[in-house]
Order: sequence, then C-alpha cells, then structure tokens
Amino acid sequence: MERGVSSRVGALALALLAATALSAAGATLAQPAATSPAAPAPAPDAHHGKEVSYTCLGCHGIEGYKNAYPMYSVPELRGQNPEYLVIALQGYRDGDRSQITMHSQAESLSPKDMTDVAAFLAGKPLVPSGKGGPVPQAAQLCVSCHGQDGIAVAPIYPSLAGQHEDYIVRALDEYKHGGRKNAVMKQFAANLKDEDIAQIAAYFSKLTPSLGTEPRPYTRLSAD
Repeated sequence: MERGVSSRVGALALALLAATALSAAGATLAQPAATSPAAPAPAPDAHHGKEVSYTCLGCHGIEGYKNAYPMYSVPELRGQNPEYLVIALQGYRDGDRSQITMHSQAESLSPKDMTDVAAFLAGKPLVPSGKGGPVPQAAQLCVSCHGQDGIAVAPIYPSLAGQHEDYIVRALDEYKHGGRKNAVMKQFAANLKDEDIAQIAAYFSKLTPSLGTEPRPYTRLSAD
C-alpha cells in the first residue's frame, strides 16, 4: 500500500516538474527576441544626387524658369533646407501636393534618391543673418517658423529669403484652396486675404542672403 502511494506521489512530482519545465520554455519562447540597435541612416550622397537630379535641373536649373500653366516661377532650391526638400518630395509623391509633373518625378525616386537629390540641390543651406526689416502685419505669424530674416528656424521648414515672389503667392494660394494638404498652413492661409498674401510674398522675396538656382550643366540646348 505504502509502495503504491509512494509510486503515485513520485509520478505526480515528475508530472509537475515536466509541466513547470514546459511552462518555463513556453514563457521563454513567448518573449520577444532582443532587437539589435538600428543601423544609422547613410549620410546623404550629393554626388549621387547630382546624377539622379538631371531631370530636376530641366526646370530648377534655369534662372527665372516658369511653369507653363498656371504661370509662376519655379522655386529656387539652392540654400534650402535639404530636410524640407525631402518632405516636399514626399508630399508630391503621396498626392499631398497637387502638381502632376512633380508627382511623376517624385514617384520615380527611392527614399535614398530623395535624400541625395535634396542634398545636391540644396547645396549649403542658408545661415541665419540675425537681421530682417520691419515685419508686415500679415507676416507676423510666418516669422515664427520661417524666420524674420526668411531663414527657417528648423530644418523641416522652408527658408523663404529671396524666393520668387510669385511662387510664394502660388504656394499660399494652394494651401488656402487645398492644393497642398498641410493642416497648419491650411488653417493659416484660410484667413488670408489676397492683399495679405501679396504682402507676405513681397516681404520674404526681398530678404538676403537669398536662395538661388543650381545652374544646369551646359548642353547644346543651353543659352549662349
């Protein structure tokens, strides 16, 4: 009798040990695997960006070049924040900015292409001057992001110093009417009158140091 009881107790103990081991193994398997540190993003390669951006310079590499319809100056990019240029390209790619040519261009670029193209086209970003004339009333809120001297306070914002006046007008009009989907800018632009937009554009377009145009390499079609 005692031997039978002892055998049953021993079997029960073994079963409990097995169950405990399986439970521990299951818990170990259920734990997420340790993740290795993310590899740092590769540095922007402006040389590669130059190779990829040959079509970009068909418009952005010609001083004073204008979009055909509606007609407005193609923006100057040299001196711009490359981080902002990447954001802009992503917006064109995703349809947050409605411009068919830019949508087609951006769709063809990989994330690395965008980073490299932005680095090349931006060149050396503008450095804040610490100066700026009297800010017109309509632009009082603008300078909190775009700077009193037209040089953005953070890389994710565009610098506007020396940007084409008619391009700034066009951009604000697109924010106002939904051509560009940015919640902050849409809310701001919605309250602007035409004279406010003209005042803002005139102020920023005259500031220096200013944005410029990356010259297109010479081709047979270039002007003499």
